[in-house]
Amino acid sequence: MLKTFTKGGVHPPENKFSANAAIENLPLPKQVVIPISQHIGAPAAATVAKGDKVLVGQVIAKSSGFVSANIHSSVSGTVASLDAVLDSTGYKKPAITITVEGDEWLPEIDRSLELKKEFSFTTEEIIAKVSAAGVVGLGGATFPSHVKLSIPKGKKADVLIINGVECEPYLTSDHRLMLEKAHELMVGIEILKKALGVEHAIIGIENNKPDAISYLIKIASEYKGIEVQGLKVKYPQGGEKQLIKALINREVPSGGLPIDVGTVVHNVGTAVAVYDAVQKNKPLIERVVTITGKSLPKTGNFMVRIGTPISQLIEAAGGLPTDTGKVVNGGPMMGKALNTIDAPVTKGTSGVISFPEKEAKRVPEKPACIRCAKCVSVCPMGLEPFLLNRLSQRKIFDRLEAEKVLDCMECGSCSFVCPANLPLLDYIRLGKGEVNAIIRARKN
Repeated sequence: MLKTFTKGGVHPPENKFSANAAIENLPLPKQVVIPISQHIGAPAAATVAKGDKVLVGQVIAKSSGFVSANIHSSVSGTVASLDAVLDSTGYKKPAITITVEGDEWLPEIDRSLELKKEFSFTTEEIIAKVSAAGVVGLGGATFPSHVKLSIPKGKKADVLIINGVECEPYLTSDHRLMLEKAHELMVGIEILKKALGVEHAIIGIENNKPDAISYLIKIASEYKGIEVQGLKVKYPQGGEKQLIKALINREVPSGGLPIDVGTVVHNVGTAVAVYDAVQKNKPLIERVVTITGKSLPKTGNFMVRIGTPISQLIEAAGGLPTDTGKVVNGGPMMGKALNTIDAPVTKGTSGVISFPEKEAKRVPEKPACIRCAKCVSVCPMGLEPFLLNRLSQRKIFDRLEAEKVLDCMECGSCSFVCPANLPLLDYIRLGKGEVNAIIRARKN
């Protein structure tokens, strides 16, 4: 019997239309807009000025704290401006705009396709290289990877978990990466094992990717201590806590982290980026992005330079269909609608989805919650979404904190099953924001 997590979960239509589309290189844009905050934590501080010439891979913004990440130029050219620009959230954020002039890379970056398996770096050297390269979690959370590799005193990991689940409907970028960069993935896992001081790694992959499972089992046989585990298809199995429960039957406590139960979780894309950083001196300047939708002329997976306008990715898919009602950055469950398709691709952009007008409209709400408890039964964190929704609406934030609203992973399962079509997640997100602000004020 296939493994899975035990608490909650749903199974939305998979719609993996681009699963068989090999990764293509998206042509360079005429201009890139690179936000200086593409990660959880403190924004980076710009190190270039208007008029500066830059090369591919050059640091253009330096991390400003431990929980922060370097930002590098994804192109060669001239810095056109440092200004606030609309990003995928619809808000203006500080960014560096670069006019593209060729494709000249820093000489220390190894651009060859040759696989480099051997390495002799220490834990400290690996962490330093990952930090310098600006590697963050590519599963969507964008947590700086060097922080995850820096195990706190008194804690110890005994197993590394690699997330190849890609449970969000429509998205296939991780699937294609596992098929096309399997050897780089394995070396990346070996590097992560060395950094964490663990002997055992498990790659979790949902069973709707049988080709990736069988291929990685074959490749993993060449490496010691790397196991590939197929999983039952269930959303949101790609969440760290759910994946840990599914693979090794350990439960991360409320408010806790994976390291509290002896494990660290990294996405498959992150592991490949770690390989690039350590073995090739290549910073995180590009990533695979899925462009998909039921009405798109062409769905696909593209290797895209950071800062490329999303509009160019859409053009590569044949342009927006006339029936488009919404374009979503990320997956349909946790992604957010774009305010503008001119927003740039960032480190956290896993996919772009075009939804037809008919599917993009919200279904009208029923008058009230009917007390069916479906939202409770599907919550993977064991919360009571209907209660959190009501407390947030009524601004009872002390009770909201006590009911563990910060444990909510914002997976959207509750809204997905609600027969009254209540915007449960919308209000829970608002409540989380208020509770977080209260906690910060309390600490100060």
